Amino acid sequence: MANGAERACPAMRPVVQETYGPADLSRDPIFAGGFINFGYWQAIDLDRPLGEADRIRSQEDLYRHVMDVAGLRKDRKVLEVGCGLGMGCAVALREYGPAAVTGMDIHPEQLQRARGAHADLLRAEPERLRFVQGAAERMPVEDGEFDAVISVEAAQHFPDLGAFAAETSRVLRPGGRVAVASFFTVDDAPGRPEELARLLDTYANGLDIARPVKALTDAFTERGLTNVRVEAIGPHVWPGWDLWLGQKWAPGTWPRNFLRAYEQRLLDYYVVTASRPA
Repeated sequence: MANGAERACPAMRPVVQETYGPADLSRDPIFAGGFINFGYWQAIDLDRPLGEADRIRSQEDLYRHVMDVAGLRKDRKVLEVGCGLGMGCAVALREYGPAAVTGMDIHPEQLQRARGAHADLLRAEPERLRFVQGAAERMPVEDGEFDAVISVEAAQHFPDLGAFAAETSRVLRPGGRVAVASFFTVDDAPGRPEELARLLDTYANGLDIARPVKALTDAFTERGLTNVRVEAIGPHVWPGWDLWLGQKWAPGTWPRNFLRAYEQRLLDYYVVTASRPA
């Protein structure tokens, strides 16, 4: 295998380039605190009005859940695939004490924002935090470099889950773990992409790719990863996300259809874990 640092980053899909570049999704108030995920609302009281602090906690808690199941702890090296503004990397450093965290994103503008948001941390701990440009299908890092690979709400954008799984297997050390949080279709029944495209603009414009969660678990297995597990966390994602959206979006508008797609058993939110054999 060639040196990982020599692996060129493939071209971005245009819709990804626009959404996370000039459009800068992170500026939307629904993604408070610089995170860009739907949130994990299990510990938040949904029977009272939601504030920005609740929203930020939901996003941090999604990271915490992923990092817990990935087995993050001290003296481990961690790679986040699709790091965005690096807010999850900061949570990892602050709360889990890993030896080093690498945030990787395909979009150079996101990486520029990440380096700006965490300039003090980068200056204070240059050996423990870095940001690199790379794609899920071609990671510019070394073979066996990481004890854990995490990805939070990015896999719905990855064009090739098989290539992502192969790269994950390559960069994990023996015994290392991967944990991926994202939304997938519940099955591969014919017509699922068309159903979701009618409900949700992000599927209609191609930003999100409609695939069953089995596509990811099969990809991990086929690339030699073991102990593949799937956890459906929809009850802790969709209701809270919809309540938060209700502060900006009226019923019947397309973002509110995420909950509808979940209730119709078209879509769910999953955490998928796997290990590289020791």
